[in-house]
Amino acid sequence: MAAGMETGSAIDVLIAGGGYVGLCTALALKQGAPSLAVAVVDPAPAGAGSRDGRASAIAAAAKRMLETLGIWQQIEATSQPITEMIVTDSRLRDAVRPIFLTFSGSVENGEPFAHMVPNGALVGALSDACRTVGVELIAGDSVADFTTRAASVEAKLASGGTITARLLVAADGAKSRLRDLAGIRTVGWSYGQSGIVTTVQHERPHHGRAEEHFLPAGPFAILPLPGNRSSLVWSERTEHADRLVQADEFTFQLELERRFGHHLGPIEAIGPRRAYPIGLKLARSFIAPRVALVGDAAHAIHPIAGQGLNLGFKDAAALAETVVDAARLGLDPGTLDILERYERWRRFDTVQMGIVTDGLTRLFSNDNPALRILRDVGLGLVDRLPRLKESFIGAASDVGQAGPRLLRGEVI
Repeated sequence: MAAGMETGSAIDVLIAGGGYVGLCTALALKQGAPSLAVAVVDPAPAGAGSRDGRASAIAAAAKRMLETLGIWQQIEATSQPITEMIVTDSRLRDAVRPIFLTFSGSVENGEPFAHMVPNGALVGALSDACRTVGVELIAGDSVADFTTRAASVEAKLASGGTITARLLVAADGAKSRLRDLAGIRTVGWSYGQSGIVTTVQHERPHHGRAEEHFLPAGPFAILPLPGNRSSLVWSERTEHADRLVQADEFTFQLELERRFGHHLGPIEAIGPRRAYPIGLKLARSFIAPRVALVGDAAHAIHPIAGQGLNLGFKDAAALAETVVDAARLGLDPGTLDILERYERWRRFDTVQMGIVTDGLTRLFSNDNPALRILRDVGLGLVDRLPRLKESFIGAASDVGQAGPRLLRGEVI
């Protein structure tokens, strides 16, 4: 238990999971309604998240939310704007990869549609901000079980303690234990792919350009980082991905160069290699009595569109606004009629994104000649239609979309 809390404590909102989405939800709740008692319990040791060496793509709308919460000002210096994006479609053996689609990376007033942000810096800034506003952070512990009552939920911690809350938020990932304990079923499937994530250093500057190469085994994304570095999200068949992660340096380097190419000069993998299974998993419901799901606990999608983390930030903004509005009216934020507003807000958007990413995965993760012709013609047509390209940029950035106030840069 945290020093400021004792077993049996009664609070308003308990969040299980101290990743970006859980911490962002806690911070938005506490800033919007300072009177709410909010706590986050996370199984990782204190400070573990701030040592994460990976990076994530933050859409413009999510960046505006982080600005409003006072986080962006702390991490901006470590971020890399994405100023351009190109899309290719080719076979692995192709020496030349024709560019079928290009995007300029700006939305309103030249604002980049996305930034690459170091995970460690983001988690560290969110954790510090949570402590500053009075969110209780409980590290090295987890919610092992819970019991729902009429006006509260009693969470039993793995350490043996208990916390009573009016609302329990499950932000504990795609394999959410709390989702299962709440009896919420999921629908989804595996793509037979794994995503290899690592960091690459190269000789020439990337000038803020992101690249998405559609290869038969899956997309190979090169995402710019500060300096002459890039983050890779490399999709491969699971059995091949496992072999690559365990391969010696020479073999991994050879396979990396075949996919990356030589347009940025000599390259070298400088970060640890990690592989994680890729699939689609959508919760059939985002809520249960006194329980709300956010982030990967509610939805896990293919990284082909780079929207997984941004969907989680949308959840955080929507749930925070729903709960804060209820608290200001003196209502119980854990009742089903309040939580149903959150679910209506987020479910359609999430299912829609799941359908889009599933369709893109099936269309591009193959070497079918007929499908290659169809998708290449389609990409070429989009590239010649500026208004359609602008709509894609708007969808990717979420700017101008109807949604929670935080995503529009407004306080709640």
